[in-house]
Amino acid sequence: MSSARRRRGLRAMVAASMGLSEERAGSARRERFLRPPSPAPAAPGSRLLRLPGSGAVRAANLERAGWPYVWAAWLIDIYRYCHVRVPEGLLNDLLPGPVTLVMGRSEELNKDLNPFTPLVGIRIPDHAFMQDLAQVFGGPLALTSAKLSSQASSLKVEEFQDLWPHFSLVIDGGPIGDGQSPKCRLGSTVVDLSVPGKFGIIRPGCALESITAILQKYGLLPDLDPAPETPEE
Repeated sequence: MSSARRRRGLRAMVAASMGLSEERAGSARRERFLRPPSPAPAAPGSRLLRLPGSGAVRAANLERAGWPYVWAAWLIDIYRYCHVRVPEGLLNDLLPGPVTLVMGRSEELNKDLNPFTPLVGIRIPDHAFMQDLAQVFGGPLALTSAKLSSQASSLKVEEFQDLWPHFSLVIDGGPIGDGQSPKCRLGSTVVDLSVPGKFGIIRPGCALESITAILQKYGLLPDLDPAPETPEE
């Protein structure tokens, strides 16, 4: 099945789960946009969508899982939305993976995202469903953790069930990790790459050792004064 056809199927699945309809955007653009139903629900609520096979699909298993992955598209987007000051090979070695790269934001990025900082955090998870979902919507997705501030990171959807009534849709992609290792709750390793030739660790996260080894492989030196933590995008 072609990538375009699979993305159309994914869009239809998400739209149906949320009670949305698809409409043509007009002759100038060929994409389809999701439109909310009318009238809107009277009270906040959510629908739970569980992906087939628990949804825990990693990019390494794409042929078996059937989800497409087009790395060239992600690379183009990074250069579009960020001022990249590291070798392209470094991006290839780090992404996709459990890392958030903080770089200078370009003028292409919506000014309402991270409006009070010149930086932006780029996250490309090693999860085929999330990669395909981002391509369906055709632009960067502003993300936040599925938890209240100061609470531990969630490893499965049931752990933030008290928040479900505030969401239109909850997609269950399966548990994160084995659920036993404390590292699973540390989140991605956040690295500041905004200064040429240097890197700063903003948050150690779950993959500090492996990420640091890759950064040093490309000759980057540790910056002892990294930028403050930036929300993930």
